[in-house]
Amino acid sequence: MEGKPPLVYRDKVVPFVLLVTCFAAWGVAANMTDPLVKVFSKIFTMSTLQGALVQFSYYGAYFCLALPAAFINRRYSYKAGVLTGLGLAAVGAFMFYPASQAMVYGYFLAALFLLAAGLSILETSANPFAIAMGPEANATQRLNLAQAFNPVGTNLGVFLATVLILPNLNPATGPERAAMAPDQLRAVQAGELDAVMTPYVGMAFVLLVIWVCIALVRMPTSPEEETDDARDVNLRATVGRLFRNQHYRYGVIAQFFNVAAQTCVWTFTIQYVQEALAVDEAEAGTYLQYSLILFLVSRFVMTWIMGFVRPSALLTATALLGSLLCAYMIVSPDVSGVWALVGISACLSLMFPTIYGVALHGLGEDTKIGAAGLVMAILGGALMPMVQGALIDGYGAAVSYVTPAICFLVVAAYGVFDLKQKSRLAVTPHAA
Repeated sequence: MEGKPPLVYRDKVVPFVLLVTCFAAWGVAANMTDPLVKVFSKIFTMSTLQGALVQFSYYGAYFCLALPAAFINRRYSYKAGVLTGLGLAAVGAFMFYPASQAMVYGYFLAALFLLAAGLSILETSANPFAIAMGPEANATQRLNLAQAFNPVGTNLGVFLATVLILPNLNPATGPERAAMAPDQLRAVQAGELDAVMTPYVGMAFVLLVIWVCIALVRMPTSPEEETDDARDVNLRATVGRLFRNQHYRYGVIAQFFNVAAQTCVWTFTIQYVQEALAVDEAEAGTYLQYSLILFLVSRFVMTWIMGFVRPSALLTATALLGSLLCAYMIVSPDVSGVWALVGISACLSLMFPTIYGVALHGLGEDTKIGAAGLVMAILGGALMPMVQGALIDGYGAAVSYVTPAICFLVVAAYGVFDLKQKSRLAVTPHAA
């Protein structure tokens, strides 16, 4: 009897471990950014919609740089893409220092754009690289394992925001700030922006350390990189094949709404908790930390369950549960609604890598461009928080969670679609 295939090829274990650090690194950046919507709204006395431009800049960069990342991967290698992404992300993180000195909101948005541009290239390279480091039969499970370390970073990111940023916000309200003398207001803002800058500059140094480690280690060539044919793929023909591939096309749509749901849920957690429990930003931030801890634990649990249950079945069930929890939050904006909000993170834990792995399955030489399309779908995290921010300004945080509720239903529809594809029923993590 033939045994189960290895999760990671033996000669790729060390490179896989190093690659996993990249998943943690962009988790730190993404979730240290989530509270900034609330932070900048308070520092610069803006509406929630204006503050949501943080996510527009961050995820908009993901959309813009995913395709150039695919060209880097195709022309050179996944390793080149990873190093390019890490380097650009480090530059963006360092840019928080001059932005904090200038005290201009637009400069922070530019720094975030550069940071996210690097992370877009990194993610476009690292996800398919992880898939290529073992047998195709368990690719989705392997990607879930690598992505399981992403919430390690997300927890650290929220912790840094909760400890270094939120407690250093001045308690003065918008009207109180408007009544301050210009010099006094500028001094208050300077202290708050220094608090924002510190963890980002620290992260820049960490990114440089990871860059050096990966640059010095020999990364094995993935199967599709072993010939020059993949580098000479006609882009128009590749895009045409991908667009005609219904399973991939629907996967991109599902990823758009999955990232939209995740970004909306975490970006406005602080606002929801403040309205429901009447607490300050720092205390509300602890519930975001609880959400990310649950996300971390659930990612490992879901990866294990995926060894026995078809990924699309789990995707469908968790997406439907996520929508139901959002509905409960809307009608019960109290402590139970807050814990329902925390619980949504368990549902989110498997969605991104599962959609990614399922949509890319069997694409062969089209994988690199296909991976770029799935990263470009992160645009959902740029657009939908602005919709939810407008709803918060008009109707309050509780009602605004109708936005992720609808997004979860779209994700569930993709799970059902994949379950109905009889030709893919044999594709399970442990197929041998």
